[in-house]
Amino acid sequence: MPQLHDKLIGSVPSRIVEQAAIALTTYDGRVTEFNVASWLQLQGHAGLAVSLVAKYRDGQQHREAAIDHGRTDGAGKILLSGIARLPVRHKIEDLQVHLRPAAAVAAITVEELFVHPVEPAAAEMNAIQA
Repeated sequence: MPQLHDKLIGSVPSRIVEQAAIALTTYDGRVTEFNVASWLQLQGHAGLAVSLVAKYRDGQQHREAAIDHGRTDGAGKILLSGIARLPVRHKIEDLQVHLRPAAAVAAITVEELFVHPVEPAAAEMNAIQA
């Protein structure tokens, strides 16, 4: 799907990004993961193919990762959810969630947006266990 129709759903506060643990993987290198879910309404766009995408800055490089894909229902509503698996070489900054529709959309109603680390950082785990 073309990127020119991308619409910002919401920005993730840096305090939430900083709570995520970074894991070292065999193939992807350093990776952090976030659970993401969003209820959206695209009035007048029944059956439209859409994707939920995470966009972020990693040092000087701009990156993105697909989260979920689907089609809006007859009322133009959709729940998109999944795990945003974000490779990171430096530091994740300016994490944003975008909707990528197959066609231009004038307005989106964001009924709910949830972003939370899959694994909290070690310091967070110690505070929880105390």
